[in-house]
Amino acid sequence: MTSAPIAPTASAPGEGHVPVLLAEVLAALAPADAAPGAAWPGVILDGTLGDGGYTRALLGAGASRVIAVDRDPAALARAASWAGEYGDRLTLAPGRFGALDEVAAEAGAGPVPGGLMGVALDIGVSSMQLDEAERGFSFLRDGPLDMRMEQDGPSAADLVNRLSEAALADILFQYGEERASRRIARALVEARRAGPIETTGRLAEIIGACLPRARPGQPHPATRSFQALRIAVNDELGELARGLAAAERALAPGGVLAVVTFHSLEDRIVKRYFAARAGRAPSGSRHAPVEAGEPARFEPILRKPASPGEDELAANPRARSARLRAGRRTSAPAMALDPRGLGLPGLAAAGARAGARSEGEA
Repeated sequence: MTSAPIAPTASAPGEGHVPVLLAEVLAALAPADAAPGAAWPGVILDGTLGDGGYTRALLGAGASRVIAVDRDPAALARAASWAGEYGDRLTLAPGRFGALDEVAAEAGAGPVPGGLMGVALDIGVSSMQLDEAERGFSFLRDGPLDMRMEQDGPSAADLVNRLSEAALADILFQYGEERASRRIARALVEARRAGPIETTGRLAEIIGACLPRARPGQPHPATRSFQALRIAVNDELGELARGLAAAERALAPGGVLAVVTFHSLEDRIVKRYFAARAGRAPSGSRHAPVEAGEPARFEPILRKPASPGEDELAANPRARSARLRAGRRTSAPAMALDPRGLGLPGLAAAGARAGARSEGEA
């Protein structure tokens, strides 16, 4: 049974990020009998703190405690300026999706028994990251070619300047679904012979020069390539797959997993995950993630994914591709992650399988 929609509170402390599908996320995570202003029992983990939109709205709607997690140190630093007003109802923690069960356990809320009663995941890059030129996520603002959410490890510039033409083409095709991936990779390798590609503006210029000019209303020619590099730098799809499994391990029976995605690669993974954990293999999959007779690990909450309405799109055009899927945890024990049936691109699937093996060996 789904709960009645809850009006979102004015939750974000800054103007840099507008939380997407906020009312729908709150409604999915709320107890079925929640009354406005009443305390929600249990602990909810916000796996993507960002600018605090979901976290502050959850606390405002009655969540008794929220563990707010982010892999970006800048997000945690911003939150420290306002977290104190919530006292011990709010815990800030650094971490990735794939370790959210460990983060919850360290904060005293799981894995089960007595685990989490909700997990919210807002996949992808935040508006603050896109709008800050020095982070190097966007071609709209010239800056260093970085894209690292944790500000650690290899950057997008490292990939563009060091990988082979074939490896670059694989990234652009698999993570950006870029049909001209080989042409772009060839142009990047040729351009870097004259000097390293170090800025977002230079990268966008090279990509734009080898693709047709965008028509009015079409995205910039570099959009898919920037998406692909960002996903590769941060292992976003592998982290998503591991995060879904971690949420399954951490949620108590009756707890809710709510996931907001922003493009088809992410949404396909989440769709197939919930289908598999509901006890049915996704249509057309030659891999069977759930064997016959396996009990369901999640029960669907929404008959179809929620998407933004006209009012939200008018206020926040960046929400246009957002989709919310949600499921309620059953009492069946968590299953080991098998990424083969989730529709991950080959590059991400290899990493997810390696991560799953590591979990099994631990």
